Amino acid sequence: MTEDARERKKTIVSGARPSGRLHLGNYIGALQNWKQLQEHYRCYYFIADWHALTTGYADSHEIKESSREMLLDWLGAGLDPEQAVLFRQSEVKEHAELFLLLAMITPISWLERCPTFKEQLRELEGKEINNYGFLGYPLLQAADILAYRADAVPVGEDQLPHLEITRDTARRFNYLYGKTLPEPEALLGKYPLLPGIDSRKMSKSYDNYIALADPPETIREKVRRMITDPRRVRRNDPGRPEVCTVYRFQEIFNPAEGAPLEDSCRTAEIGCVQCKEILARRLIEMLAPLQEKRHSLEQQPAYLEEVLREGEKRAREEARATLEAVRGAMGL
Repeated sequence: MTEDARERKKTIVSGARPSGRLHLGNYIGALQNWKQLQEHYRCYYFIADWHALTTGYADSHEIKESSREMLLDWLGAGLDPEQAVLFRQSEVKEHAELFLLLAMITPISWLERCPTFKEQLRELEGKEINNYGFLGYPLLQAADILAYRADAVPVGEDQLPHLEITRDTARRFNYLYGKTLPEPEALLGKYPLLPGIDSRKMSKSYDNYIALADPPETIREKVRRMITDPRRVRRNDPGRPEVCTVYRFQEIFNPAEGAPLEDSCRTAEIGCVQCKEILARRLIEMLAPLQEKRHSLEQQPAYLEEVLREGEKRAREEARATLEAVRGAMGL
């Protein structure tokens, strides 16, 4: 890419830990946005397999297959390796070297005060994660981002503390060694909150998710189990859409029917069973093209390897250039 082309397109970086097949929450919280961004930015999207080790080190044998499943979902959802660089974090060793160099100048207090660190310790109480890798993962994220000298990072508001550590680290490096690394801006998106089928946050840990690859009968069965208005006991009882998980899904995935369904629910013109049937049909219809593409790609293992090999080659070239600048600034 020429220097003029680089100036026309800004760079963004984002990644996700491989946890197997992705669900609808991942789709609306990241993939839809990533797909749009790849048309306007130089995008680096990476499978964060090293990050998966911070809490899943005991199950490391599952990471390779989970990475493959994630790549299939990414490609099925429309990420285009011709537009975005798709790669595995562990195949670009420059991330680790930059992490090491940045660790030399990063105060421990910056990592200890990260809100997510404390929250995860509470949420995963009983699991042995009080290790150096888990404490340092915000700094590894900083290295992931700074390795490509990103201009911006797509984040939700809950991820802003992590990005601030990245910005602080770049600022401290530049103060010590001269202007070398950019301070990436937040590319804030308004991601709709998608509950799980039990009304809690959609998560694999809660087993309350609908996977992008779920077959139609599985989707129907999961939608049938969705929590609705607990006060609506009988068919002719008026409903309260604002407390209903099914209606939240209708708002996000079936907006054309949202308002009419709200009125029909409040007047008891429609029952929960019928509303769930409408939602299930909509989800099956929406996911069909993604699943068809995914199934086709599953039969092309050589293509999947080529996508990663080419992406990792392009990522290494960019990251090596950054490391050369970093080493030069430090006099190494």
